[in-house]
Amino acid sequence: MDRTRVFLVEDNPTLLRNLSRVLGAFPELELVGQEMDGERAVDAVVAAAPQLVLLDLELPGLDGIQVTARVKRKAPQTEVLILTSFEDEQKVYEAIQAGASGYLVKRMGPEKIRAAIQGVMQGGTVLEPVIARRFWNYFQSLQARPAAPPRDPWGLTEVEFEVLRYVAKGLSNAEVGQVMTLERRSVRTHLGHLYKKMGVYSHVEAVVLALKAGLVEL
Repeated sequence: MDRTRVFLVEDNPTLLRNLSRVLGAFPELELVGQEMDGERAVDAVVAAAPQLVLLDLELPGLDGIQVTARVKRKAPQTEVLILTSFEDEQKVYEAIQAGASGYLVKRMGPEKIRAAIQGVMQGGTVLEPVIARRFWNYFQSLQARPAAPPRDPWGLTEVEFEVLRYVAKGLSNAEVGQVMTLERRSVRTHLGHLYKKMGVYSHVEAVVLALKAGLVEL
């Protein structure tokens, strides 16, 4: 069984210890490092090369938004899952814009965190229901604004555009692959190409830009 390499960044030593113990008990997860300081976390994450970082927002040194942005610049293949006490939708927007693939609050139990990690690794975006409602309302408001005629300023290929269109509908990488008869690895490759063209680090950022340009619908 392939194990997901996870790095923990949390400044509360008790919570860090508990998360390490709980997540370390899941056989499909491999804890490859932990850090309590934001600035040190960036270099530590890049050196450990995890597949996913479980990241607090409130950190000494750099906050979680800054850590996310720097990690995604240095290791764009690394997924970032925010775990915090904040429920502010503005923080959600900032985290997603920085490249995070999910946003959870700390009251969630271990099994839900485990499921969230699995969801992100399958190509999804994970948001708690109350946060998701606010975030999708934001998406809807973007779509409702009067827009100029649709244009593609990024030069996406037909396949890249189709992948983006299905992602905007909420399909995971595996589901996009089934619809388009592509391997999931190929879907990730096409996403990587369009991320580079659009100057983003996640499919949520790509969808926001495409909505603003009038290229996709929810």
